[in-house]
Amino acid sequence: QPPEPSLLRFLVCPLSKRPLRYEEATNELINEELGIAYPVIDGIPNMVPEAARMTQKKPPAEDSKQP
Repeated sequence: QPPEPSLLRFLVCPLSKRPLRYEEATNELINEELGIAYPVIDGIPNMVPEAARMTQKKPPAEDSKQP
């Protein structure tokens, strides 16, 4: 069950304080910038950072150390 649409306008990522995008296919709130997804359980977003999953690898700039 998705969260209330009116609620989505006010939800932000607890780590970056940026808006989140709801992904209906996975029932998650996505932070594109950090590449993490928060689960929505019974219509309630679980915004605890430890509950989030990584959606992508870190950007290449962070993976490689350039002199």
